[in-house]
Amino acid sequence: MSALNEDEFENILSIQNKCTRLNLNENIYGTFAEIGAGQETVRHFFRAGNPKGTIAKTLSAYDKDFSDAIYGLDPQNRYVTVERLKRMIDYEAELIEQRLSRKKYPDKLFFSYANTVATIDWAKKYKGHGWLGIKFQREPKQAYSEIILHVQFHENNASQQQISLGIMGVNLIYAAFYQSDDPKELIKKLYDHLSKDKIEIDSINFKGPVFKNVDNRLMSLELVKNGITEAVMFSPEGNNILPANVLYKKHILTLRGSFRPVTNLNLNMFLSARNLFLNQENVDPDKTVIIFEMTLNNLKSEGDNEINEKDFLDRADLLCASGQTVMISNFQEYYKVVEYFAQHTKKELGLVMGVDNLIDIFNERYYRHLSGGILEAFGKLFFKSLKVYLYPIKDEKTGEIITSKTLKVHPRVKELYKFFVDNGKVIDIEDYDEKSLDIHPRQVYEMILEGNHEWEKMVPGLTAKMIKEKNMFSKEKASHS
Repeated sequence: MSALNEDEFENILSIQNKCTRLNLNENIYGTFAEIGAGQETVRHFFRAGNPKGTIAKTLSAYDKDFSDAIYGLDPQNRYVTVERLKRMIDYEAELIEQRLSRKKYPDKLFFSYANTVATIDWAKKYKGHGWLGIKFQREPKQAYSEIILHVQFHENNASQQQISLGIMGVNLIYAAFYQSDDPKELIKKLYDHLSKDKIEIDSINFKGPVFKNVDNRLMSLELVKNGITEAVMFSPEGNNILPANVLYKKHILTLRGSFRPVTNLNLNMFLSARNLFLNQENVDPDKTVIIFEMTLNNLKSEGDNEINEKDFLDRADLLCASGQTVMISNFQEYYKVVEYFAQHTKKELGLVMGVDNLIDIFNERYYRHLSGGILEAFGKLFFKSLKVYLYPIKDEKTGEIITSKTLKVHPRVKELYKFFVDNGKVIDIEDYDEKSLDIHPRQVYEMILEGNHEWEKMVPGLTAKMIKEKNMFSKEKASHS
């Protein structure tokens, strides 16, 4: 290990000291491949003491033809992609294994670090983004582990973005070797000497023997919980995916809920709204993405600020098993969801909600922080092509079915409400399942906890099967992890 005493570094975590500690570790050795923003990460290692201790090779295949010659052609002629990054770290890790004999270096911990980025353009139209990754060993001859992340730049100057990239690159390499026992803490350490308003991580994936017990969906959750990003997504396979890639130029239909668990009510809302959305003249089914969204508040138990991770994974498993793309967000208000989607597409948007959710939307107290109040919020919410697909509710006292036409709102917002309904922004779902109107998700969850098997009639068959087989939402699992 390092020639310096471990305790000397306990509270010395400057970027230079991180590089020095790595450089002085006689076993850590690897390559740096950086494309698009100079060699900002390796620069720190050259400036620290004993760079030859860590740097086997460094390169910047800035020219596209050189990059293609080394790492292969990209089918879409794109360079700032996760596929390109993976090819870079795989190629360089394989190369170092080929060129450095294990007989000569039996104790070496090899790594390959890479980034491929595009910083802000001269017109400042595009802020810039990029991929960073490291493939590394924690034990000699161990199978490689990986950390791959995507960042969005928020600074308005290319040189400032390069500085932030270099700092995060050092933090990533250091964390891989010294802080990877606790991936949650590792995520926080990526921001040493950085502020979240400069550079945003919106996707991160861990892989390999060091992270064999890590569920990447929980890592997504950490990004939102820590205020690093506002929304994350994961695929039906459970992998973290980049929201920008999923949403780019797509028609988007989203259903928000707690999904604890998915009920027949949720399913019918989704299927009915999907049919209406896809039947719109301008909507291409092949370019449509459907999102099941949970907010941080959805994930918290009533009166509790903590999130039960096992409870979250139970819900995630059920949604993934039914083939859904899941989004976790920090957007309490619906208009913020719409603003977020509008960053990525100009195509049609749809929100699926029940009448009770619509009542909340027209509650003025949610918009007191906006200078324009509810009018400003609704200007953002009901932009251009957005439509609300409204599922009715049943009045428990009278049995009346309440739709957009029979809903009574506060007199102060009555005309505003009427304007949006009359202009086709709110569409009633008419082919609803009347039986599902008697399903209350909170009661279904309580039935599961109480062992009342009536809940099985209120959820889809696959959901019921999984809940029973995996003992989901049990009292035993109700404690925080």
